[in-house]
Amino acid sequence: MMENTHKELYREETLEHLAQMEDTLLELEESPDDMDLVGTLFRSIHTIKGSGAMFGFDDIVTFTHEIETVFDLVRQGKMAPTAELIDLSLKARDCIRMLLGGSDLKDPVIEQVHLAFQRYTQSSDQDLTYRIRFRPHGDMFQNGTSPIPLLRELHDLGECRALAQLEEIPPLHQCGPEACYTYWDIILTTDKGVNAIKDVFIFVEDLADVTIDAVDEDKKLGEILLEKGDVTAEALKTSLDRKKLIGEILVDTGAVPPEQVQSALIEQEQVRKKKGQEDAIESIRVAATKLDTLVDLVGEMVTLQARIAQRAATTEDLELILISEQVERLTSELRDNAMSMRMLPIGTTFARFKRLVRDLSRELGKEIELVTEGAQTELDKTIIERLNDPLVHILRNSIDHGIESPELREARGKSKTGTIRLSALHSGAHVIISVKDDGNGLDRAAILAKALERGIISDRNEPADKEIYSFIFHPGFSTAREVTNVSGRGVGMDVVKKTIDSLKASVEVQSEPGRGTTVTIKLPLTLAIVEGLLVTITDQYYVLPLSVVEECVELTKEDVVKSHGRNLAQIRGEIVPYIRLRNEFSIHGEAPDMEQIVVTGNDGNRVGFVVDSVIGQHQTVIKSLGKFYRHVEGISGATILGDGTVALIVDTPQLLNKVELAEAVFG
Repeated sequence: MMENTHKELYREETLEHLAQMEDTLLELEESPDDMDLVGTLFRSIHTIKGSGAMFGFDDIVTFTHEIETVFDLVRQGKMAPTAELIDLSLKARDCIRMLLGGSDLKDPVIEQVHLAFQRYTQSSDQDLTYRIRFRPHGDMFQNGTSPIPLLRELHDLGECRALAQLEEIPPLHQCGPEACYTYWDIILTTDKGVNAIKDVFIFVEDLADVTIDAVDEDKKLGEILLEKGDVTAEALKTSLDRKKLIGEILVDTGAVPPEQVQSALIEQEQVRKKKGQEDAIESIRVAATKLDTLVDLVGEMVTLQARIAQRAATTEDLELILISEQVERLTSELRDNAMSMRMLPIGTTFARFKRLVRDLSRELGKEIELVTEGAQTELDKTIIERLNDPLVHILRNSIDHGIESPELREARGKSKTGTIRLSALHSGAHVIISVKDDGNGLDRAAILAKALERGIISDRNEPADKEIYSFIFHPGFSTAREVTNVSGRGVGMDVVKKTIDSLKASVEVQSEPGRGTTVTIKLPLTLAIVEGLLVTITDQYYVLPLSVVEECVELTKEDVVKSHGRNLAQIRGEIVPYIRLRNEFSIHGEAPDMEQIVVTGNDGNRVGFVVDSVIGQHQTVIKSLGKFYRHVEGISGATILGDGTVALIVDTPQLLNKVELAEAVFG
């Protein structure tokens, strides 16, 4: 059980490193001379490899070894991060994800990429010899670390000779059973570079002193002769007097006491210190299921608090009223904290799209730059997860239909490179996400003609631009003359609309011919606990999202007569259409003489929903409906009131779309 937990943790952390790896590669493509990016990339690859070895992911270790070697050469300036290498590295990133999901090295795609990296390393072989002194601290064993695996890893790097130095071992009666008294002098010939050697010791930096120095062929030969006993130390000293590293060579061979090179050891230790080390951040990794359970429990607390408040309101017990107020305050703070734990920066989703735009633009022969803004804007993690597919479809349409070819853009006086701007910002209890391109814009006439052809609208009157552009969200709707690998089948934008509706959100399209198109999505901050307006129809309770409610006004029978059978009301000098929830939900019984119109605002449009009475504001804990009721139109969920009664949550956007569609079809 513990092993499975560790492996699952490795998978989660590796996915994070792969995301960082992709982002860094794309940035490196733009700034190939930025060695900080190369270092960041190398650390991600090295961590994936090192942790994979620890938890038994042998295929990942084998695969990433070649990638690590190539980028070590890039770090040393022996190889440039060319566009070809970036392309191959992005494919390698995808292969690591495949291996993480259960594929193996025999997969044709993985095997091809692996061989390509091996060709890179084979074409860049250059053997160098290094002298290494590895001096463990006395308490290394007490920290659960053994030097033997480190020495074996050095042997894997190339031709290696390790000599154990034993002169510091005290007499037996003075030896500590858990202390380390041995240190090693190592001669290593490798083509992997000095950074590969340093990375062997990366996890014992605080447990040992390590010095690494390059030596030339003469010194390597002298070390070999000394180790074999073919030459004395004095003879070697005489022959190497003019060499700068003579003192260090003699120390490595044990001819000089270690005290004489103590300053050199300190200097090496300083060099190994990490530059710009970030301050530690106190955090803890929590499984998403545990977080969801916490939010569910908080929801139950909110429901229970509502029952206590209702009971307190019907009594004159001052102590109970005081307790109710304290519970309400604490529950509110607990709710806000639990909700904040679910909030994630939307940049985690934005980062994925750089690769999408890059690959599709190359496939279509276009030059496109993706600009992101507001990546730190936070949204509920559930919304972020479900938002990925809609944004992918919107971006694909912008790339394929929106941005023109470089030649056409130049002919129109535009820059060859098109721009797609993906942004997010807070707006009250919502987050506004927009995808804006500077392309061709939507073909209004073609969309209108297609809508007439399919019978979506009649030719009695011409709708406004906003309504025409909304037709692209109808299932199977496409004006493309030919089907491509990217789009043209009319599948995608209807998925966007369905997903957006399921998120209690709205989507709007604006376009200007020759200037571009903007798709705007308005999302609620969270889907777990929302503020609602509690209303009734006969003896049934309903909740409307308070975020869309503007006001409540009375509707008398006289007002209905004056409208001559049309569902229109004059409110503050403005004509507002309304929908009778009694009719939409087929509720029997007579309506009261005085009804209420709950006026809602959405994307600049005002629509009323007629109910029998308005009870007031209610903190709504959203509960999913059972599988038999999931497809009921106009209802998005349910909540439990303080007295245990169930109230249904009205899906106002879906209900409005249903009514508008019926009017468009039947005139």
